[in-house]
Amino acid sequence: MATIHRPRRGSLAYSPRKRAKSEVPRIRSWPEEDKARMAGFAGYKAGMTHIMMIDDRPRSLTEGVEISMPVTVLEVPPMNVVAVRAYENYNGGLRPAGEAWSENLSPELARALTVPKKTRGTSADDLRALGDDIVDVRVLVHTNPMLITGIPKKVPELMEMPVSGGSMLDRLAFAQKLLGQQIPISSVFELGDLMDASAVTKGKGTQGPVRRWGIAIAKRKHARTGKLRHVGNLGPWHPSHISWRVPQLGQMGYHQRTEFNKRLMFIGTDGAQINPKGGFPGYGLVRNQYILIKGSVPGPIKRMVRIRHAIRPGKNFVKVPEFLYVSQESKQGV
Repeated sequence: MATIHRPRRGSLAYSPRKRAKSEVPRIRSWPEEDKARMAGFAGYKAGMTHIMMIDDRPRSLTEGVEISMPVTVLEVPPMNVVAVRAYENYNGGLRPAGEAWSENLSPELARALTVPKKTRGTSADDLRALGDDIVDVRVLVHTNPMLITGIPKKVPELMEMPVSGGSMLDRLAFAQKLLGQQIPISSVFELGDLMDASAVTKGKGTQGPVRRWGIAIAKRKHARTGKLRHVGNLGPWHPSHISWRVPQLGQMGYHQRTEFNKRLMFIGTDGAQINPKGGFPGYGLVRNQYILIKGSVPGPIKRMVRIRHAIRPGKNFVKVPEFLYVSQESKQGV
């Protein structure tokens, strides 16, 4: 019988494919900025719609022509800055050199952690005295899901956001101004910015190797054992263990994924401008500040999405998009 030659099925780039530890995505790298500002933000996925805009992509076949563009709607209520942390080098990594907590904390924060009764370590003024020992400045922020009617959730998500741009003293001074404030997304991003969106994808439970890895169903003469949807060979006798490269059943979905270079199309405050008839399916009406992102982002409806400034924008240009119309047609399938 002829030997079947083909590339392997399924990428090994995202192994091991196990469940994410938390729905709050972990971001390990942040881009450098020219001026001091908070490096990222977080919102909740409401759904998708489409806009009509003037194509401003250079050398595009439809440049200057009105085109339809799919967009994702993220509801982004303001985030609260509750603490400032300064980090120093230690044993090949970083450790906190000091932190300062705000005096006016949201009462909802007690749902997420035990609120400290007093500042741990140093005050905001003492952080500047650390001087050259500081190598990183971050702010501790939390979301406000209780402001969103479409999400039945009261516990805010707590996360660190770096302050990037300028010297360490500039970052400390900027972070001190943010302490105890509510930060809107308009102070972090501008129209046309490129961003990276990170979220935990939709969970699909335990799936077999055909769906999980894309292997072929066994042919007629190969299926004498009666098993069609399994891998043909688990490996050699020696070494006598199964390699992790062998496609097998297991967890599918609920993995952290990042979409790069997503363009920010619009920042709005009035949800009536984009709410479709009957609201977004499974979500409802957008009532807070929102953004429109070109294309799709990971995760199901109501999932939290973290966004940062693009870490590898390449030669992509930054330009305010010119769009003419936002679809508000019903998404209910009727």
